Amino acid sequence: SEKENFATALPPLGRELGVSPPPHLPRAFFWLVSLLLASLIWFVSVHLSDREDAKLQYGLLVFGAAVSVLLQEVFRFAYFKLLKKADEGLAMISEDGRSPISLRQMAYVSGLSFGIISGVFSVINILADSIGPGIVGIHGDSPYYFITSAFLTMALVLLHTFWGVIFFDACEKRRYWCLGLVVASHLLTSGLTFLNPRYEASLVPIFIITFITGLWAFFTAGGSFRNILKCLSSPRPQNNLFSPFSAPPQGKQEDDSRVMMYSALQVPFED
Repeated sequence: SEKENFATALPPLGRELGVSPPPHLPRAFFWLVSLLLASLIWFVSVHLSDREDAKLQYGLLVFGAAVSVLLQEVFRFAYFKLLKKADEGLAMISEDGRSPISLRQMAYVSGLSFGIISGVFSVINILADSIGPGIVGIHGDSPYYFITSAFLTMALVLLHTFWGVIFFDACEKRRYWCLGLVVASHLLTSGLTFLNPRYEASLVPIFIITFITGLWAFFTAGGSFRNILKCLSSPRPQNNLFSPFSAPPQGKQEDDSRVMMYSALQVPFED
């Protein structure tokens, strides 16, 4: 139905206001601004058109989804430019002339923030509908509406995180073809949700895109299969460094106790 497509395919439009965790609020604010603008464009276009024409309204829904995706990517770029300015300022006032936060860290946090706030807006109306009074599937529709919506939300959160890593790296290195692929994959993901409630036709391709994008982000962040194999095949470390939760070796314990007694109880010699 049109309501189901609206709820699952177009998270930015017409959703109730949600609040993201405070650490992510500055990043999520940019996504909220893009949501506001996309909602206004869709709202105005609907009220200026023939509301009785179902085909036209569906076309406007697709148009709103595309505008929403493009605005999200525009504001992602705006946030990147803002972070670059802040990063240059931090580097100027630091002692070693380097910023304490790396670009990859900023990209990860930004993408995760976009994903969290997007997930909140994607699922909040669905959770509100889950308490009734309607019953999912009573008219022959799919009974898996809520579970598939949860998986779709999970994929969107992961995708936004991966897109953030790739997008920031592409902006830094001026790889415009990477930027184009990020925007295209975002548009494709939003478009696939219009295949609902044929969930096998939407969820499977979306999770394939998520897996491929995750690998791309992994290699973009400096990962490699060699590092994975080395991590999995490396032997366990020797007991040359003991855990703070375990008892140290006997000899070491005695030496430490002597040092403690000397430093804490002995008066230092005067020259």
